[in-house]
Amino acid sequence: MLLQGGTGIPQLKWFGVEGDYNVMVIELLGPSLEDLYNYCNRKLSLKSVLMLADQLINRVEFMHSRGFLHRDIKPDNFLMGLGRKANQVYIIDYGLAKKYRDLQSHKHIPYRENKNLTGTARYASVNTHLGVEQSRRDDLESLGYVLMYFLRGSLPWQGLKAGTKKQKYDKISEKKMVTPVEVLCQSYPSEFVSYFHYCRSLRFEDKPDYSYLKRLFRELFIRE
Repeated sequence: MLLQGGTGIPQLKWFGVEGDYNVMVIELLGPSLEDLYNYCNRKLSLKSVLMLADQLINRVEFMHSRGFLHRDIKPDNFLMGLGRKANQVYIIDYGLAKKYRDLQSHKHIPYRENKNLTGTARYASVNTHLGVEQSRRDDLESLGYVLMYFLRGSLPWQGLKAGTKKQKYDKISEKKMVTPVEVLCQSYPSEFVSYFHYCRSLRFEDKPDYSYLKRLFRELFIRE
């Protein structure tokens, strides 16, 4: 309810109990970014990715402004609208969302370690792999991986084989940590490297400078 009314937040039509189920009815939306990406033969132009980046940062910023982390930023959790809203990106699936600060006192959740991985390993931040409690910086780092996934066609830690889920997570984590962002973003504009360096430089409680990140990509868009 705290998110209702925000741009790119699905409208809640009804919620209640139906038989044995808790039910939530939201407005009908279009395909996910993962669906669109597949329609486009798994390659998006730099211009398309930059236009998406602006909206995606806005959606994450809005959730954060309402006191919530998303904690599962991935292409499947962004949907396009329908009709007049066909160009608008919506952020969905708040199943892993978490309040990171008290809305009255603005007190931030405490720093913790030894946390289990929450979210999707492919897009998880390095700190999330290390078991650190997630904060605003982690949603943004995950968003960076989503953008690189769209540009590159895949991420270096995709398709790793392992016996168990735990071993697979460990392999993904290891590969992510040994891949410098300069290598991840090789042959793409340096703004993407700057984006990752900025996200990874943030401390646990820091409020990200969303405007700076949007400006990075907007100025690049104009130059391209």
